[in-house]
Amino acid sequence: MTKALERREKLRADLIQAAERMIASRGLAGLKTRDLAREIGCANGAVYNLVADVDELVLRVGSRTLRRLDETLSAAETAEHSPQQMLVRIAIAYCDFAAENLELWRAMFEHRMEADKALPDWSVDDQLQLFRHIYKPLAALFPERGTEELGITARSLFSAVHGMVALGLEQRLVAVPLPALRKEIAGLVRAMIDGLIRASELAASPD
Repeated sequence: MTKALERREKLRADLIQAAERMIASRGLAGLKTRDLAREIGCANGAVYNLVADVDELVLRVGSRTLRRLDETLSAAETAEHSPQQMLVRIAIAYCDFAAENLELWRAMFEHRMEADKALPDWSVDDQLQLFRHIYKPLAALFPERGTEELGITARSLFSAVHGMVALGLEQRLVAVPLPALRKEIAGLVRAMIDGLIRASELAASPD
């Protein structure tokens, strides 16, 4: 790699890290390319020599957030727990990560691409990779289910937990104290899994 390319890559990394800090402190609406350019020491227009547009910049920050979330969920997975306990631990770990990284976590869901602009493959892959944390214990609980059915169940379970986290962490009247939110999320996951197990038993019953 030439010196010029090395400098560009370093400046690009600095830009993404500065954007991450800015979103963490100001929220997604507070992300300003002029302020970023000033912080990393380049002209405002030079930002777009480092990333294609603001969409790419936000998605790059999102990928960094997803990697840290992936590490958090991996740390919650331990062999001594049952699949149902594992799902509860993963859900609570997700809640805690969101609470500790609130603006970065929100930015991943608040960011909107233009209607005719597709997410790049690398961003889609980063997002889908996280579903393995849910998919694996579900596959252990329901070995008779196919890949597609397990995938739908995994997305449904995530949607339920995510909705509770999103509403519970709202800094408005619907906000729920974090200890209570953890307890409610654990109860929701257990109830959903118990219901799915019961439904599978009924479906398998000859009566």
